[in-house]
Amino acid sequence: MSSNPTLNHPPSSPTSTSISPSEKPAEPAPLKSYLTVFGSTLIFYASFGLMSSFGFFQDYYSREFLPSSASSSIAFVGTLQMGLTNAMGALSGALCDRFGIKYLLLSSGFGTTVSLLMLSFVEPGQFWLVFLTQGFLMGVSISFGVQPALTVVGQHFKERRGLALGVVSMGSAMGGIGFPVMLGQVIPRWGFGGALRLAAVKVVVCYSIALCICTSKPIRSSTCKDHTFRVDFGGFMDPQYAVLCVGTWFAILGLWLPAYYVKTYADNIHPGNNVSKYFLCMMNGSSMLGATLGGLLGDRIGRFNLLWPVTFLSGCLCLFLWLLSTNLTTLIFFVCAYAFFSSNVNTLPTSIIGQITPDDKFGARTGAFYSVITISSLIGTPIGGALIVDEHVREGYRWLILFSGTALIVGSIFMLGSRTLHGKDSRRRREMEIS
Repeated sequence: MSSNPTLNHPPSSPTSTSISPSEKPAEPAPLKSYLTVFGSTLIFYASFGLMSSFGFFQDYYSREFLPSSASSSIAFVGTLQMGLTNAMGALSGALCDRFGIKYLLLSSGFGTTVSLLMLSFVEPGQFWLVFLTQGFLMGVSISFGVQPALTVVGQHFKERRGLALGVVSMGSAMGGIGFPVMLGQVIPRWGFGGALRLAAVKVVVCYSIALCICTSKPIRSSTCKDHTFRVDFGGFMDPQYAVLCVGTWFAILGLWLPAYYVKTYADNIHPGNNVSKYFLCMMNGSSMLGATLGGLLGDRIGRFNLLWPVTFLSGCLCLFLWLLSTNLTTLIFFVCAYAFFSSNVNTLPTSIIGQITPDDKFGARTGAFYSVITISSLIGTPIGGALIVDEHVREGYRWLILFSGTALIVGSIFMLGSRTLHGKDSRRRREMEIS
């Protein structure tokens, strides 16, 4: 039970009162809730886990598969994946609210599997085919799995929503470890194509299990009598929602830069080291722990109370630990600490939206929120890459690191503003109830 009911429980909403108690779906049985969390974790493993593994693809493409393509061009494949996942969030969230999760998971699983199989037949050097299959097709397909997986977990959990979403996000980190390890072991024996086909089998297994055990609560209220659905941007009329979106927009602008560039930084500044190849696994392992503990702590002290400090600390780690690092030991500590804190920048906004949004609009408004974030997720990495003056000297990365840390700190300031607005709104509602 939360120790701060003011900041942890969703306030009553005029919108939510339009649904009578008899029209609200019944609370699901606990077993169904836990199975849904497990199924959603598998979805994140097979979808977001592939995106979290892009550091492996970036390195392999640069060295073996696409050696004539610029590193920034290859990086944009991963950036496009992330951008499309966010951009399609409003649509997939609204569809999940209205029709449930089954058809969306079928579409996502089929599209992700097909994109992996198509990628397995691409010949080396064909950048545009990689861009279309892994960047575009896989990005669109993943979007219809990630957002619905978050939505159905949010429907099942209220008091422990932060912890539940933190557990689901572990799937991304586990996939970010599992896929690179598997690909690294299989490629020397079966080749790149064979390894991707094996990855496609893993995706099919994960989605098949999730389809059998995930349950959703599609809304069938008096406000939704027909078979239409709508993308809901009405949340931006709420100042706390809008300011939170601005803060997350700035945070995402700098969030992914360490994940994309810290290995390149280590390889160029400390040539011949045998540690940087493990950075991706270190980051995913630390983020797995951070997201779970962050979700648990957020449910205890308030998700608003936790989001802005971890975002601020993530920025400070960039500005003081990464920027000033002179040896691999400091860099390893930065990689682990940054991943631990920054993992919550991804997971906590979703559970916070659930606090300030009526249940029947949770998916649509979460999707609308992240569709706006698309812009920063698309431009952050290219801007950071353009700020590298000379990739062979430590000082050449200075502006990239400053940009990443500053964006996170600016985001944390807006997040603090959203938390302040939420506190004032909660106090006003309590005073109205007392009077």
